[in-house]
Amino acid sequence: MSSVNIEKEKKYNKWIVVLSVVIPIAVAALFGVNLRSLGFDVEPLTSLPPIYATTNGLTAVILILALLAIKNRNIKLHEGLMKLAIGLSVLFLVLYVAYHMTSDTTKFGGEGAIKYIYYFILFTHIVLSVVIIPFVLITYVKAITNNIERHKKIAKITFPMWLYVAVTGVIVYLMISPYYI
Repeated sequence: MSSVNIEKEKKYNKWIVVLSVVIPIAVAALFGVNLRSLGFDVEPLTSLPPIYATTNGLTAVILILALLAIKNRNIKLHEGLMKLAIGLSVLFLVLYVAYHMTSDTTKFGGEGAIKYIYYFILFTHIVLSVVIIPFVLITYVKAITNNIERHKKIAKITFPMWLYVAVTGVIVYLMISPYYI
């Protein structure tokens, strides 16, 4: 790897650290804001959960297609699909925060074993959705700075974790959707 690319990586690494800290803190802080209680008319945003769940599902499909593209050595398609997956994840986050800033929390109404399954999936989904941020950013930076061997190594960790977050996002939505008011 050239010294120019090493310098680029160092510059990106600062942003990775900042974004990996700021995004979860901002999301947590925004959860404490309810625009409805402040008098804003936010009725149209109540329809967001199926939209952001679909965004999660599309992300999962795109990730699988990107994996197939790179296994078939179609680098350009892989690059495009990965950029799309990142874009969909950002869109998901914006929609998710917008919904939760405008709606009351929905309580899961299931009982018995399903309740424990739901909370296990939800907990692992939330934890990994925070953990995945630096992994995605590092993996992306390794690719754009042409550090392909390191990119491949970290992508083997990032891919299943990101896929899990995307798939469990859909599962959580499907499990809680009957309890939306």
